[in-house]
Amino acid sequence: MQDKANILLIGCGGIGTISALNLETGGKAAVTAVLRSNYEHVKAHGFSIKSVDHGQVEGFRPSTLRNTIPDVEKENLPPYKYIIVTTKNYPDVPPTVAEIIRPAVTPGFTRIALVQNGLNIEKPLIAAFPTNIVLSGVSFCGSHEVATGKIVHEDDDELYVGAFRNPSLNPEEEDEAAKEFCEIYGAGGKCKPEFNPNVGFSRWRKLLYNACLNSICAITDLDTGRIQLADGALDNLVRPAMEEIRAGAKACGHDLPPELVDFMITMDPITMYNPPSMQVDVRKGRFCEYENIVGEALKEGKARGVPMPTLTVLYGILKAIQWRTKERKGLVDIPAPEDHTVKK
Repeated sequence: MQDKANILLIGCGGIGTISALNLETGGKAAVTAVLRSNYEHVKAHGFSIKSVDHGQVEGFRPSTLRNTIPDVEKENLPPYKYIIVTTKNYPDVPPTVAEIIRPAVTPGFTRIALVQNGLNIEKPLIAAFPTNIVLSGVSFCGSHEVATGKIVHEDDDELYVGAFRNPSLNPEEEDEAAKEFCEIYGAGGKCKPEFNPNVGFSRWRKLLYNACLNSICAITDLDTGRIQLADGALDNLVRPAMEEIRAGAKACGHDLPPELVDFMITMDPITMYNPPSMQVDVRKGRFCEYENIVGEALKEGKARGVPMPTLTVLYGILKAIQWRTKERKGLVDIPAPEDHTVKK
């Protein structure tokens, strides 16, 4: 244990569970995983994992399971070298990521790895923890929790790691932390995490999928196979949105090759009929990550004079869907209905 990095992982769904499995398999990390709805099941039975990288794994448990965020100071716990956050990120729904992880952060020591989608997700973390290195993890993993404690992992785990730049920290130390994280994560040989210092490029590149295909599938309720088959969906919705992302990225200094458009569209074979994460969230009545994925891209592009008509409409629809979800969860107040059938 003394030779292993003490790692806290928050969010043990599809992506988080494969992350924990990679870390534990490599032998260079002892993972404390924070679970929510699946805590009791995993505590009793472990995870059942069907993985393209790891094969069939039964009864997997990280080194430590918790259903609460550790409070390092109050519980007198050894500090965490890394906190990995793989939860969904909803800046418009409290509590924020910074508020969630605060009790577990040791100032000046803990590195915070955000394996989450979207742009500008680091800004609240750097503001809240100015002496801590914040890392970016861009994941292409294709892993889902299909039932409580049951994980299906269909796409090879690709993880691109770099450091979000904090102007008050040494960039060389930030890069070394990212490289060390890659070494620990890939030590088991089941995946090859890649150090990629160009964090902006990695994140805009994934937005071709997430801001466009992911969000359009959520709105239309057509999975990635059916969206390719549906009349006009690619040419009238997906491709225009992707070209707007390419234009926004270029304005921000990141030139995404045009061939990436077709690559992202066909990344999932048609007959996989894969519902992407945002579509699954909407189907299940959960919040969706529209703000960081579509809203921030829109904000960055428009600030640089890039026309984004398709993304503007997608953002408006997703914001309305999010409001509907908030209403159903009792988070918004609306006037009580009145009887308008009788004139006064």
